[in-house]
Amino acid sequence: MPEIDMPEIDLSRLSLEQKAALLSGQDFWSTHPLEDVGLPSVVLTDGPHGVRRQVGEFDHMGIYESLPSTCFPPAVAVGSSWDPEVARRIGAAVGREARALGVHVVLGPGVNIKRSPLCGRNFEYYSEDPLLSGHLGAAHVRGQQEQGVGASLKHFAVNNQETDRMRVSADVDERTLREIYLPAFEHIVTEAAPATVMAAYNQVNGVHAAQNRWLLTEVLREEWGFTGAVVSDWGAVHDPVASVRAGLDLEMPGPSPENARRIVDAVRDGELDECVVDMAVRRILALAGLAGEKSDEPDKTNKSDELDGFDADAHHRLARELAAECAVLLRNDDSTLPLTSAQRIAVVGEFAAAPRYQAGGSSHLNPTRLDNALDAIRELAAAQGSTVEFAPGFTPDGSGDAVALREAAVAVARSSDVAVVFAGLAESAESEGFDRDDLRLPAVQVELIRAVAAAAARTVVVLSNGGIVSLEGWHDEVDAILEGFLLGQGGGGAIADLLFGEASPSGRLAETIPLRLEDNPSFVNFPGEQGHVRYGEGVMVGYRWYGTTGAPVRYPFGHGLSYTTFTVGDLAVETTGDDSARVSLTVTNTGARAGKHVVQVYVATKAGPVRRPARELRAFTKVHLAPGESRTIGLDLGRRAFAHYDVQDGGWAVAPGEYLVQIGENAATVIAEASVSLAGDVVAQELTLESTFGEWIAHPVIGSTLLQELTAALPEDQGSKLGDRPELLQAVRDVPMKRVVGLVEGGALDRTLERLMERTRVVGRR
Repeated sequence: MPEIDMPEIDLSRLSLEQKAALLSGQDFWSTHPLEDVGLPSVVLTDGPHGVRRQVGEFDHMGIYESLPSTCFPPAVAVGSSWDPEVARRIGAAVGREARALGVHVVLGPGVNIKRSPLCGRNFEYYSEDPLLSGHLGAAHVRGQQEQGVGASLKHFAVNNQETDRMRVSADVDERTLREIYLPAFEHIVTEAAPATVMAAYNQVNGVHAAQNRWLLTEVLREEWGFTGAVVSDWGAVHDPVASVRAGLDLEMPGPSPENARRIVDAVRDGELDECVVDMAVRRILALAGLAGEKSDEPDKTNKSDELDGFDADAHHRLARELAAECAVLLRNDDSTLPLTSAQRIAVVGEFAAAPRYQAGGSSHLNPTRLDNALDAIRELAAAQGSTVEFAPGFTPDGSGDAVALREAAVAVARSSDVAVVFAGLAESAESEGFDRDDLRLPAVQVELIRAVAAAAARTVVVLSNGGIVSLEGWHDEVDAILEGFLLGQGGGGAIADLLFGEASPSGRLAETIPLRLEDNPSFVNFPGEQGHVRYGEGVMVGYRWYGTTGAPVRYPFGHGLSYTTFTVGDLAVETTGDDSARVSLTVTNTGARAGKHVVQVYVATKAGPVRRPARELRAFTKVHLAPGESRTIGLDLGRRAFAHYDVQDGGWAVAPGEYLVQIGENAATVIAEASVSLAGDVVAQELTLESTFGEWIAHPVIGSTLLQELTAALPEDQGSKLGDRPELLQAVRDVPMKRVVGLVEGGALDRTLERLMERTRVVGRR
């Protein structure tokens, strides 16, 4: 972000009442100004895939209309692009529009993990994987803040459902927090420095996120070095004094005179140190630098397509271009796609004419314009000498005569060379504020797909949905499936470009599509009960669970097809330190079309004291190649690529041992691998008599000689029995050493064990 030019304000000039008032908004979308000291108001508004600037009635659920702005592909689509450049370009365009609309902070991106496919807000999040989410989120933040508009990283943290979202306690162990639910936030904070971080509604292990000192101060500020402002989600503050003490700076929305009074009273009663208030005020003052001396006001009367301050036409073209990067070609039997010239094309499904391109809630935008796929298909078909007939097939709200609509669609499909069925979920089926009940498409749409597939020579299904949907019951009856998710206002044109080969599909799934909802690792613990949701699956989220258990899926994380083919070869992995390595490989486009390939690098290991997933994504990149072109790719794997979080030691640890570096076609299919041996960390576990016999045996310093030492210390008859009884050693593996000693007559072992314990006290962690 550019340097913020903000005049210094002497806090001694502000009364305690003024300072307390600054810690909440002046209204729904802006902070308090102090004109007498030159402090401007900061305007915040919803995002993240566009600017939801309201100038009339205010709300936080998208009920009231906002000024026109470009609706870019939401995060569910951007996640499937696997391309930080797509995220950066969206962030930059959002920043330009925000400046034009008088907005200083756009709330986003959302980087919460897709723990369950039922989460009603999954359309606002990137992925089930923290590495992918973190890199895309960081690119969005950098692009937006380069335009001088602050980002608000959300929702911090463990906000993975809408059910009981204002109160539910997400009960998660620390290893799972550190390895799954915090890394995306950590990466963005440390690499992109967002202006603000938004504290979530939910509780984390029994403490509301907006008043969780461990989360907001110890982790966010002290460990990660965050220096920006922490803002609450709208209405997330329960106890303003506890929130300020925990590290929250700005309560939204405002005004909150009662909460300001409670802060003043707490300071005067000695319950809250005024220096804590002063620190929060200083961060609000720094944030106000985004507004400059005077906030620009948008043109509230301009209803034309040419909006002041940004090029709506150029941004619409950009939205269409980027949308084509995000769709995932799931299936393409016998090269059904792309469509060829001089075909009779049946377009079926109301979503072709009335596109589903965004979801409900606080990110719901008023687009500057809206493409529909039917018009774009007709235009491209005419250029290729093809004909198009359309039948709506169904109504999104279920009204009308379903049988008549289906029969009309089948008649059109029967006389075609290829039928393209547009299916998906209505906006009313998924939104902020509630979770979904299942993964099924509406029954009327499933019946339509099957009927059309039975009648048409070939059938293509195009899906529009914010969360994944089940493909069961019709998948095997169609020839091609293009998963569009939600593609924003240019999505209709992008779909047409992909169908006709004007663009080649390059998206990859950022989340697993299971065969059954019941197969999802969170199934028995979602959405919780009696105010708690237990994250019982631990680190085995998404593809980590499916790969580790061997559970079959319909399509794995990372899956996606192209109109060309690629090979990967010359894999080499070399260590660059005790806990790091560098990967190199060559990617070749072996097909006849230009295209983009996603290189996916996974790491697998059994080293260390904790259960690791079968493999974990540790690096990726997307490369564009012309037909026949080859390129050598180099990717660094740092310490964290091999580490697990050690809850006993309270830090990241790389266990000494063997690691497999795997190149995946997706998370389930490894196409190349190489082994690398890492020295890792010497773990300095100090042994005591409370340590188990197994911990003594496994200790890196004394474990290898322990049995010899014990045998030598024991009388001959006992020592020989110890060495000859492997079943005895196994039986006492989990028994504290003091109990093992108690099984031996006399004190023969005492001096030997004391000497061995002393040796473990002098070994340090590297």
